[in-house]
Amino acid sequence: MADFGEKLTALRRRAGLSQKELALRLAVYGVHVTNQAISKWEKGQTQPNADQFIALCRAMEVDNITDEFLGRRSGVFRNLNDEGVRKVREYADLLRASGYYMPAEEPVAFAKRTLPLYSLAVSAGTGQFLDSEDFESVIVGADVPDTADYGVRVAGDSMEPRYHNGQIVWVQYRRTLRSGEIGIFLYDGNAYLKCLAEDERGVRLRSLNPDYDDIVVAEAHELRVLGRAVV
Repeated sequence: MADFGEKLTALRRRAGLSQKELALRLAVYGVHVTNQAISKWEKGQTQPNADQFIALCRAMEVDNITDEFLGRRSGVFRNLNDEGVRKVREYADLLRASGYYMPAEEPVAFAKRTLPLYSLAVSAGTGQFLDSEDFESVIVGADVPDTADYGVRVAGDSMEPRYHNGQIVWVQYRRTLRSGEIGIFLYDGNAYLKCLAEDERGVRLRSLNPDYDDIVVAEAHELRVLGRAVV
């Protein structure tokens, strides 16, 4: 059990995720657990069930479960060394990027989706901590983009006129954003809905409302991206 916990910790860190961020990503796959539950898994105090384990592998982009957890390669990776595995993954990325080998889209009847909505507002003003354990599951319609993974409520007016106090913002889970994109950021213990600005002067979190100053990201403090606003 302890061995599994050590492997889980290593895979989470390789994916660049904190325990809270992993819990957030698991919710995208329909598994709602707290970061305390993940901590218990990593310490070997408990283990995930089958559904939770599959979601963990998807969340951390583990594509060869037997290799990662049992030390044996299977399927397309069988009898390949590390360099061979890297080549297979590179080729798969090229096939996906070409667009020629994607499955054909078939028209299907609209199915209702359920997404997590976090009730502790992301602050568009002074910054409030995004508590990934405090959410409700809501049914969303066709007006919510397919790329949305979760929602948060805005608090404050610093992102006026585009985002208003109390508005639900739908977010696509992302770990990186380009300069100029609006997203959810965790910085110095607070969560923000801001526009990322990055140039020769450094990194800043910018408000759309000109009455608010930029938040200058200090090199000594870690800035984490929790997603990109898609609405």
